Formats: sequence, structure tokens, C-alpha cells
Amino acid sequence: MPATVRAIGILLEMMVSFLTDCFEGRSSEEPAAVSCFWGHAALTEVNKWSTRYDPEKVPGRFMKNPAFRFVLVLGIVNLFADMTYEGGGSINGQFLGSLGASAASVAIIAGVGEFLGYSLRSFSGWIADRLGKPWLTAFVGYSINLLAVPAMVFAGTWQTAAALICLERIGRAVRKPTTEAMLSYTTAKFGRGWVYGFNTALDETGATLGPLLMALLLMNNKGYKFGYSLLLIPSCLALFFLIVARIRFPVPKHFEEAKDHPTQREFSRAYWIYMIAGACFAAGLMSYELVSFHLLKTNLISEAWIPGALALATASGIAASLILGRAYDRRGLPVIIAAIIFASLFTPMIFLGGPIAAILAMPCLGIGYATQDTLLKAIVAGLLPKGRRHFAFGLFYTGYGGGWLIGSIACGLLYEYSKAGLVTYAVLAQVLSIPLMIFAARTHN
Repeated sequence: MPATVRAIGILLEMMVSFLTDCFEGRSSEEPAAVSCFWGHAALTEVNKWSTRYDPEKVPGRFMKNPAFRFVLVLGIVNLFADMTYEGGGSINGQFLGSLGASAASVAIIAGVGEFLGYSLRSFSGWIADRLGKPWLTAFVGYSINLLAVPAMVFAGTWQTAAALICLERIGRAVRKPTTEAMLSYTTAKFGRGWVYGFNTALDETGATLGPLLMALLLMNNKGYKFGYSLLLIPSCLALFFLIVARIRFPVPKHFEEAKDHPTQREFSRAYWIYMIAGACFAAGLMSYELVSFHLLKTNLISEAWIPGALALATASGIAASLILGRAYDRRGLPVIIAAIIFASLFTPMIFLGGPIAAILAMPCLGIGYATQDTLLKAIVAGLLPKGRRHFAFGLFYTGYGGGWLIGSIACGLLYEYSKAGLVTYAVLAQVLSIPLMIFAARTHN
């Protein structure tokens, strides 16, 4: 625990230092001083996650490296962004139910929203590659993504709320390929698993704080719409830090050295097999809208604590992202297989177990999130074709979104008729991705 506190402390201090640099006009190449309050030990804790950890170079390794500062500031953007839409997502299921939506409707809305959020990524990635203006794409996407959540206060029917949920996912689709592509320029320095694991950990920090805030508000009888309105604050903070990132790092591709540039021009066979494997995994991953609907309907967890359960899942995802990301850089495929097996345990525990099983299931959901947001991105980052970086990320997650849509519709319909059938389907879908991952890895090698 003290090590964790020191690591969090140094991240906060680096945020302050980073903002100070911006307003004082210091160059991104010039290192900022770190106060002795956190000192060498704190930097050591952060630095241990690097795949090239050298204890002799700890004090200056990260703070002198503009690539790390870029990863950090994008992580801060995503922290506040996730706080916004995951906070909203933690109450969307209950809010739709309060407006009269059925279980099937909630599941299908979630599935359609996720499908749009994934299927449009190939188009937005293609546009970003064509325009050569990644920051423009990012600003448009983040603005739609973040402002649709507080707009839920104006929803008077479940159909209006459903439209805003889909709009929020569309905004995410616009900005995601660009964000992941910009981060990929730093992976040669720190390792693919580490970069996406570190960024996902900051994502999940926000995704933990948002639901906890909603749980606190519901416990104090503030209501859903008050919660949505309060999420305007982190959405504005995310946009502010995005502006900071654009000012400080206008050309992220400069972080990648010439020798690390992709050489192949076409998508490899392994890329397509990995996409199919990812779609299978997505088909068995539960949307929290359906999970929260189930928890409320069965009274497994009190209504006020349903967002808190999501916070537990995302908190688990923070640790899983850091551990799995670092392990992937060292071990590769076995890490992915183990993560999929643990993630597949979530569905039987949540739908067939009691209250204790429901709580214990949340770390498995966190591992599922880490697999989706860290490991799959690390795989794609190693298969990028030349000149099509944004499109490669977008296209992969279009296939992933297709699997998510099929899974959401299937789970929503099965939930009404047979929970045992739902569990069987979800587990088989995710386990099916394992032999496909093995085949893809062998093909790539």
C-alpha cells in the first residue's frame, strides 16, 4: 500500500509540474524538477512497470522523456473522460428501466451503442489517415463523447435516453482510433503492453471514480438526473487537458524512430485471425447495462451500491491492466490465454450465484476490461501496416464491435428465457477465442 500511495503521489506531482510547464512556456524536451517530498522511491515505483527498468537511471528516465509525458497527459485526459461516461454508464441501465424500458430493450440499446462505438472506428480511422490531422479528429470525438452524457438530464423518455447513449458511443468511435494510434508511436520506447496498460490504468481510475460518485449521490437520494448533470465537470476537465496535450505535443509521430516504423503495407493474415478472436471474446463479454438491470431486478445488491459494484470491477481493471500489460511484454500469448479464462468466469458467477458470488465476480469483469483495453490493443500495435495506423485500430475494433452486438442481442434475449443458456453461450464464445489466438500467434511468428 505505501508503494501504491507513493506512485499515485508522483503522478499527481507530475500533473502539477506538467501544467506549470505549459503556463511558463517550458519546452516539452526540458525536464521538470520533482520535489524531494516523493523523491527517488516514488519514481522507482512508477518506473518498475517499464519493460526496460534500469535502477541506475530511475530519477531522470521518465521525467526527461517527452514520450512518457505525452502518455501521461493522454492518460489524464482519459481519466476524466472515463469518469464521465463510465459514471453515466453505471446508472444507464437503472435509468432506462425507470423510464419503462424492458430487459431486452436495455441489452439491445447497449449492444447497438457498443456496435456503433466500434463499427464506426474503421471509418473514423480512415478519415484520420486521409486528413493527417489526428488532433482534429480527437477533438470532435471527445466533444461528442463527453457532452452527450450530461445531456441525459434532458431525456424524458427511454427512447431519447437511448439516442444519447448511442451518440456518446459514436463520439467514442470517432476519437478512439486516433488516440490509440498516437499512443502507438511511444510503444517502441516502453513496450506495447506497458504503454496501453499504463494508459488503461488511468482510464480505469476515472472509470472507478465515476461510478463511486454516482453511488454516493444515489445513497443521498439525489436522483439520476442530478448525477448526470454533475458529470459535466469531469467532461470539461478532460477537454481542457486535451487542449494542453495538443499545445505541448502537436506531432506525436516524432516519438517513433525511423527504425521502428512499420514496413508492411497490407494487413497480415494474423491480423484478421486476431480480429475474429477478438470478436468471439466480445460476444461473451457482458455489458454493464444488462448486469445492473439484473442486479436491480434480483436484489442481489441494493440499488445505491450497483454503481459501486462497477467501481470494484474497474478498480480491479486498474491492477489487471498494469500487471497484464507488463506480463504481456515479457511472456506474450500465455498471458492473453490466462486473462480470457479468468474473464469467462464472470457470467456464471453473476447470473447463477448469490450476492457473495456477484461481488467476487467483479474482479473477473475487471480482467475482461483489461483484456479488451490493454492486451488487444497491444496485439494490434504489433501488426500495423505502413501508412494505415489509424485505420488498423479502427478496423480491428469494428470487428470487435460486431461480436459485441451479436453477444448483446443474444444475451438480452436469452436472459428472458434461460439464464443457464445465457451463461453457456457467453462462456463458450469467450473460450472459442483461445484456439484462434493461438493460431493467429503461430501464423504471425
